[in-house]
Amino acid sequence: MNLGPCILNGHAVRLEPLRSSHRAGLLTAAQATDIWAWMSMNLRNPAELDAWMAKAWAEEEHGLSYPFVVLDQATGEVLGSTRYMDIHPADRGVEIGWTWYTPTVWGSAVNPETKWLLLRHAFEEWAALRVVFRTDHQNTHSQAAIRKLGAVYEGTLRNHRIRPDGSIRHTVIFSIMPDEWPAVRAGLERRL
Repeated sequence: MNLGPCILNGHAVRLEPLRSSHRAGLLTAAQATDIWAWMSMNLRNPAELDAWMAKAWAEEEHGLSYPFVVLDQATGEVLGSTRYMDIHPADRGVEIGWTWYTPTVWGSAVNPETKWLLLRHAFEEWAALRVVFRTDHQNTHSQAAIRKLGAVYEGTLRNHRIRPDGSIRHTVIFSIMPDEWPAVRAGLERRL
């Protein structure tokens, strides 16, 4: 089975491949400044959103990433976005990243169910051997959320990126392996 593009359905959310029809909803969902503190782009800006979408589609076309829009299952409202990225089919490795949501759903079932859908598809349908999560060393909120998933800290890449403001970012890396997935899955299902 291919990792993507695909549609993943849950109870609270539906993940659909990113398409131009989602642009207006993404722009609306992206308006809170709090979302962008640790991201490499600020999608509140329509030009940056368009550039981000174009890059995502180019990566999808070449099988480098599969971007999703996260939709409210009941209403169809755009809640944010996530993606499979840094895909290594021969080694069955993938990263889940570029995840962001409108703050109205922070702390809700949206993120746990989104991660459950992505991880279930990666491990149970694609047979992943490794799923990675990376975040900014200063983004302690994201690190706590990744740890809460049950992902294991692997290390920190020092001086890994330059942020948009010119400061240096170290990247914190976590992962989940197939033998860890059952416990991670059970933990996510308890949260749902």
